[in-house]
Parts: sequence; structure tokens; C-alpha cells
Amino acid sequence: MLALDVAILSERGGRPHNEDACGHWHSTTRLCCVVADGAGGHGGGAVAARLAVARMLQGFAARPTELGGDLQRLVRATNQAVRDARVPGTENAEMYTTLVCLVVDFAEHRAHWAHAGDSRLYRFRGGRIIGQTEDHSVVQSLVVAGMLTQEQTRAHPNRSELRSALGTADHDLEVGDSGAACDVEPGDAFLLCTDGVWEHVTEPELEAMLAGARSPHHWLDSIEAAVKAATCHTRSHDNFTALCVWATDASTAAH
Repeated sequence: MLALDVAILSERGGRPHNEDACGHWHSTTRLCCVVADGAGGHGGGAVAARLAVARMLQGFAARPTELGGDLQRLVRATNQAVRDARVPGTENAEMYTTLVCLVVDFAEHRAHWAHAGDSRLYRFRGGRIIGQTEDHSVVQSLVVAGMLTQEQTRAHPNRSELRSALGTADHDLEVGDSGAACDVEPGDAFLLCTDGVWEHVTEPELEAMLAGARSPHHWLDSIEAAVKAATCHTRSHDNFTALCVWATDASTAAH
């Protein structure tokens, strides 16, 4: 049995409102974590993000799953819920949200995930990133085409332009998932975050902060400090949200 420690960071940054949302749910054997980054103007993004997190957690709790494909179907059902909640002529008329969801079965030592948009999941082992989600964004398409490097996406003028997000018509919605469940070992870590984090904190910096962290909360403190340092001269920098999960051996954690 694994022991899981969860920590959350969510700040409005330089914006008047925080349109990010996050949350988690657990049973005796499974943990489900969700991070969302809303858009749509006039507060609609916040509604979409909160709705997406709530529907994902409720849907998973009602029917826990072991497959990324099942999680993808839940994302698509949540997408429809966001579309159904739109009201023409109101602040919710054009609301969208990104989403990234992680599920860990801590009895069977397995994990899977799904995502839409440019909120990311990073998977760490031995203090190093061994996997991350691929953004559904215009600049990521340029990276795949060999026209940009991954590092160049952080400062690209179209970095916030998404190919897909919840609120999109189902036939146009791109959803990525892990497929078969991945193994989880004691010492592994996961980070789910919005672009307000990864735009300002590079992958090597995330690894270095993890190496120096005493706890997941300490790790997020370092990430928060890095984002604030990078944006201290920017008046309207984005909301930023991160949720991290640390896995340890339950028998060791109990002592």
C-alpha cells in the first residue's frame, strides 16, 4: 500500500479574479485529483473551471476507473456539462476551461490521467521528469512540426491560443490520456499545474526544487516563490495553480 501526500497552491496572480480551480477526492484505495484553468471573460471562466472540477470528481466517485480511456470518456461527459451550462447573453455564454486529471490506485500502485488544453501533468521518478502531457495548443503544434523548441513556447506571442478545451463541440475536442495504467513507486511524485506555473518555471527548475524540498508543501512554496519572482514586474500576470502528489511506502510513513 502506498501513502499519498497531497498539497495545493492556487493564486490569482495579477488578475482581479482567480479563474483556476482544483480539487481532489479519495476512497480507501483511490485518489482523484483535478486542475482546471477557465477562460471566457467576465467571470465565465471561473464558472467553467469550478464546474469541470466538480463534475469530474463526482463522476469518478460514482464510478472509479482503472483505465485512461474511461477517464477520457468522463472528460467528454464533463465537456458536455460545461456546454449545457452556457447561457446566451450572460457572462457564461462563451465559457471554456482546460482540465487535467490524475487518478492513483494506491492499493495496486497504479496511476492514469487525462487532459484537455494546456494545463499539464508532470510525472517524476528519482527526482527527474519521466513523462508529461502534451499541450493541445497552437505552439505545441509548431513544436511537433519542428518549427519551435519546447523552451521557445514559453515566450511565444500565441502561447495562450488553444486548439482544444472543455466547452468545445465534442467532435472537435481533443483529449489526451495515459492509456493503460502506469506503475507508481514509493518516491514518485506528480505535479498538475496551469500555464500560469509552467510558463514561468522550467522543467529543470521543477526538478531542482523537488530535490531540495522536505515535503510537497515545501515544494509548492518554492514553485510559488519562483512564479512571483518571474512576474514581479508584470502587472496582470495570470492566475497560477499547482497540485502535487507524493507517494511513499505506507509502512515507512506510519513510523
